[in-house]
Amino acid sequence: MKANKSGSEQKQKSESIGRRGFLALGSALAGSAMMGGKAAAADSYPPKDPDWSLMLGPGVVDRPYGQPSQFVKGVIRRNVPWLTATQESSVSFTPLQDQPGIITANGLFFERYHGGRATVDPAQHRLMIHGMLERPLLLTMDDIRRFPSVSRIHFIECPANGGMEWRAAQLNSLQFTHGMVSCAEWTGVKLSTLLDEVGLKKDAKWALVEGADAAHMDRSLPIEKCLDDVLVVYGQNGEALRPEQGFPLRLIVPGWQGNVNIKWLRRIQIGDQPWFTREETSKYTELMKDGTVRGFTWLIYAKSVITFPCPEKPLKGAGIYEIRGFAWSGKGKVTHVDVSTDGGVNWERAKLQDPVLPKALTRFTHEWRWDGKPTLLQSRCVDETGFVQPTISELRAVRGVNGIYNNNAIQTWQVKPDGSVYDVQLA
Repeated sequence: MKANKSGSEQKQKSESIGRRGFLALGSALAGSAMMGGKAAAADSYPPKDPDWSLMLGPGVVDRPYGQPSQFVKGVIRRNVPWLTATQESSVSFTPLQDQPGIITANGLFFERYHGGRATVDPAQHRLMIHGMLERPLLLTMDDIRRFPSVSRIHFIECPANGGMEWRAAQLNSLQFTHGMVSCAEWTGVKLSTLLDEVGLKKDAKWALVEGADAAHMDRSLPIEKCLDDVLVVYGQNGEALRPEQGFPLRLIVPGWQGNVNIKWLRRIQIGDQPWFTREETSKYTELMKDGTVRGFTWLIYAKSVITFPCPEKPLKGAGIYEIRGFAWSGKGKVTHVDVSTDGGVNWERAKLQDPVLPKALTRFTHEWRWDGKPTLLQSRCVDETGFVQPTISELRAVRGVNGIYNNNAIQTWQVKPDGSVYDVQLA
C-alpha cells in the first residue's frame, strides 16, 4: 500500500484503514529496514536466530522483585524544578506518552506531596474515626483488613493538571501538560462499611479526612459522597500501596480532585458542617474572571488528550497512523470521543477500547492517513451526563486566566511537515 495517493483521496483528512492495510504497511516498513538498516541488526531478524536466543539468561533468583527492561529506562516520572519552592511540596508527572493501557504502573503513578513522602510503620499505624458517632473506633491495619473488601479501577487527577496552560501554551510536553493523572485498581474497604460500623448520628453531614504526613493534609467531604463510592484502600495494582501513594492506607474519592484522596489516612472526624481548612480556603479554590472565588469544587469534568502523536512521540513521515489517547470524567463513563485533524473544523468519532468504566481512564483510537502537511490534532470527550469537553476559549470566557485549577480544555497538537509535534492553543 502506498503511503500517499493523489486526487480526492489525498484531500481527505482521515481515512479508514483496514487490517490488511496495516499489515501491508508493516511489510513495507520491514523491507525498508532490511535494505537501509545496519547489517548487524538485519542478521538478527527472522528466520535467523539472534544472539540472545542462543544463550541462557539469568535465573529466577536474579530479580526477586521485577524491574522494567533496560531498554525502557527512560520511561520515568519527571518534575518541573521551578514549579514549587521545594521538592517536599511538589509533583512528579506520569509519562502518559508511554502508557499503553488504562492502568498506570505503580512506579509511574504521579506523585504530589504537601510535606514530603511519609514513612509509616503499618504495625504502628492507626485509623481513628470519631465525632458525631454512636461508636467511635481506633482501628489497626489488621482490623481494617477484616472488613469486607472490594476492588475498583479509578483515576486520580490533580486539579492543577494543565494549570500552567491557562494563559498560554507553555510546556511542549504531554507529560508536563497532562501527566498529573493516573489510573489504578484499588483494593480496600468501602468507607460506607466503616461508617455503618461506627453509626452516624442524625445530624452528621460532613467528614474531615486527615493524613499522617508532615503537612497533615486534610479536606472536608460531604457525608453523601462518603456513603456513596469512597474507598479506604491498602492495595494498588495487585500489591500493597507504595509509600508515595500513601502506604499503608489512603482514601480514594472516585471522580473528585486528587487532593481529597488523602494519603497516609489517619483520622476521619464526623461533624455537622465543613471545617474550612487551609486546603479549602487559601488553596484548592477557583479564582473566577470577575474576581470571585469558588470553593468546594471537587468534581473532575470530562477531559481527553491524544497521547500519540504528541511532542514526545513525533511522526516519522507521511502515511498511515493510529491516533491514540485517553479520556476520563469524574461524572461517570465516557460515552464517546471525537477526533479532529483540522483544528476543530471537522470531527470524526473515535473507537473506545474496552473496558469502558465509570471514573476511570478510557482508551480511544482513530485510524488516520497523514499527507505530510501541517495539521492540528484535537480530541473531545463527552460523558454519560452529556457534558462536552470545552475549548480553552470557552473556559477563559467564564474563568479568565488567573486561575490554577480544573483546566479540562481540549488540547491542540500542531504537527509540522517534518513530523514534529508542538503544544499550541487556538484563539
